[in-house]
Amino acid sequence: MLLLGLTGSIATGKSTVSSILSSPPYSLPIIDADILARRVVEPGTPGYKAILLHFQSTTPDILLPFPDDPSYDRSKGAPLNRPALGRRVFGDSEERKKDRGVLNGIVHPAVRREMYKALLGAYLRGYWAVVLDVPLLFESGLDILCGTVMVVAVKDPAIQMKRLMERDPHLSAEDAENRVKSQGDVREKALRCEERGKGKGVVVWNDGDKAALKAELERLMRDVSRSSPRWWAWLLLLCPPLAGLAGIWNYWRNWVINRRWREGELKAKAKL
Repeated sequence: MLLLGLTGSIATGKSTVSSILSSPPYSLPIIDADILARRVVEPGTPGYKAILLHFQSTTPDILLPFPDDPSYDRSKGAPLNRPALGRRVFGDSEERKKDRGVLNGIVHPAVRREMYKALLGAYLRGYWAVVLDVPLLFESGLDILCGTVMVVAVKDPAIQMKRLMERDPHLSAEDAENRVKSQGDVREKALRCEERGKGKGVVVWNDGDKAALKAELERLMRDVSRSSPRWWAWLLLLCPPLAGLAGIWNYWRNWVINRRWREGELKAKAKL
């Protein structure tokens, strides 16, 4: 089974690509890290309790009022105020970075556990490929598990900001800029993706409309299919020891690619 890592940055169109890949003719299962991240901090979960323990004393508006829904279980606690929590962790100051690290330390381990469960389920159901939709794929190190990485990017940063402001009109220009910066430069992610080689690292440039995006995605998925054909997925399903060896090989290959990328970054910084 091919693990297709999907990433990008905020407002580049990653969610649109994920939606297309989940629909015919692809019909791939999607493991969405954002959905899992919301699930693991729902009221009553260990993640929810850990967030309140750390942030509630200094973020008085971290909780929303209880919903009017009579079926809502108030014993688990009120819903999190995500915009308030976002303002607390997004930004370039040392305090914001520290808070973001604390939040990631709460959420990421819980998300990984749910992710591995979903991957196992997709493998046992015999899917040719599964999409791992993670905004911070490289930053979290999950790219090392992926047979192919797909980055959805835009060449013009102004397009990214415009889309974000249109999608989330409640954000100020400063809030929008902080959210974009928090996910790294998507053009750098695109370069890193291309370093993986043809069929193993593909970049979907999304500066145009949805029709252009679909055409570009169709072209790129042909390359992905050629590099990881369906017969190979069935062979791995029928022969688990071979699947284990293939996984080890893939992990080692990605480790070498990542080491080469880091060495290149160090050399570039040394020249400055």
